[in-house]
Amino acid sequence: MQALVICAHPDGDSYTHAVLDAAVKGIRRAGHDVTVLDLYAIGFTPAMSLEERRAYRSAEPLLDPMTVEHAALVKAAEMFVFVYPTWWSGLPAIMKGWLERVLVPGVAIRFDDSGKVRPALTHVKRIVGISTYGSPWTYVKLLTDGGRRTLTRSFRMSGRWRTPTTWLGLYSIDTAGDAERSAFIDRVEHTMAHLDRVHEKAKSS
Repeated sequence: MQALVICAHPDGDSYTHAVLDAAVKGIRRAGHDVTVLDLYAIGFTPAMSLEERRAYRSAEPLLDPMTVEHAALVKAAEMFVFVYPTWWSGLPAIMKGWLERVLVPGVAIRFDDSGKVRPALTHVKRIVGISTYGSPWTYVKLLTDGGRRTLTRSFRMSGRWRTPTTWLGLYSIDTAGDAERSAFIDRVEHTMAHLDRVHEKAKSS
């Protein structure tokens, strides 16, 4: 399976990047191919330009060579893995901007003859979200976890509604000790290395 991993954190020495490394290691242990898009490291621009907005529903909505390259990766990927810290109850701006600028008509969606939106990511077999949270789980749930909703609902609707999703979260990270942080990294690697088993267990429970 071809996995596309999208990471958003400005500090290459961050805990998020340690989690990213664990996720990639687990995916490779499972025998999958991995491409990583470290959005800050590659200098991705999150803001959609006026020209891009005007071209959005045209025959050529992608104007930036980087978004063209990323769109090709999206079309080839069978598994999507998003690794990021939850900020302001949602996705980092750079990741939200990546969704807006890359997942344009012809990539994530298409319009039928009547103008209705139809999914274009029907080849996707798995969606995984991995995030850290400053707040405890109860508070995150109360605020409905905007990032998770975007990825497991909105993004998922661009493919097959029954596409399996997996979510891994470390809550209250600001007060988590070394043991908790290390345990989460181990959990991420183990889960990514055994995703098929995770899905089968979920179906049987």
